[in-house]
Amino acid sequence: MNAVCDMTRLGQVKFDEAGRQKALDRLEVVDSKKEEPFERIIDLVKTTLGVPICAVSLIDKDRQWFKAFRGLSVDQTPRDIAFCDRAIRADEPFIVEDARNDPRFADNPLVTQDPFIQSYLGIPLKLPDGYIVGTLCIIDQEPRVFSEHEISIVQNFGNLVLGELELRTIASVDGLTKLMSRKAWSDTVEKEVDRATRGASDLSVLFLDLDHFKKVNDEFGHDVGDLVLRETSAIIGQSLRKHDLFGRLGGEEFAICLIGAPLDVATAVAERIRKKVEELVFPEHPALSCSISIGAAAFEPGQQLKHLLKRSDEALYKAKAQGRNRVATH
Repeated sequence: MNAVCDMTRLGQVKFDEAGRQKALDRLEVVDSKKEEPFERIIDLVKTTLGVPICAVSLIDKDRQWFKAFRGLSVDQTPRDIAFCDRAIRADEPFIVEDARNDPRFADNPLVTQDPFIQSYLGIPLKLPDGYIVGTLCIIDQEPRVFSEHEISIVQNFGNLVLGELELRTIASVDGLTKLMSRKAWSDTVEKEVDRATRGASDLSVLFLDLDHFKKVNDEFGHDVGDLVLRETSAIIGQSLRKHDLFGRLGGEEFAICLIGAPLDVATAVAERIRKKVEELVFPEHPALSCSISIGAAAFEPGQQLKHLLKRSDEALYKAKAQGRNRVATH
């Protein structure tokens, strides 16, 4: 079933490339197989607008990749020549009426060679967090002036595309804390481990567990337990950088991947988090206090993610065995 996402209610656009790429990665859509909802939308776009070419274009690190397309002979192009790379930089439709007479595109190989783009309309696909991950675009091989009615039609189809992408986001986001879900976190960190393996860069993982959380639920009720989870996850997030990966594994367990951080840096971050959680106050529940135990482990060359997670989990167990409300390493 299609989900419809109203583009008018979304957040302000952000062009923070690192954050934008993370938003795209969380969708886990690039290089995925054909999916009927996207195929159906793109067929409707092509038929309704009477254009030879249309695509759902996602802007990855150094390429644009087409989730669904018609009238093209390839499923990706280099990013540096992509019209859609221009379109994701503004929170409004991106229009080129005659590329041959546009100095930005006249020499572009997508204009001078197949598919011989002459006119282009790209609708930014903006997620609720404000990041634009790609476009729904229509292309003609003749100069064309797009009417307001045509632009509105493509925007409406763009809403449908966003709805389908949002279904992926819902599956990858924890409903209570709005952090990455366990699967989304693991899948994303797996890619970071691969990068660390290739680039010999630093990477550390923190495993975190709220101390005696069952007692909170038993004494104060599950609504207060949910409040504690939301407040602690928010205060933890304040200690992290934008590109660190923070997820809820389930219950009162969390995990953080600190990209580019050796063990000493990770330990310092963990201690800062521990203190912030310990200092949390709940004005409506003055008798309530929190603490957290944290295990830290650093990536070692040749190590797989499962081994890194096992070591950080063992460090967490050590922190608990030593009395909780502390940081331990492995």
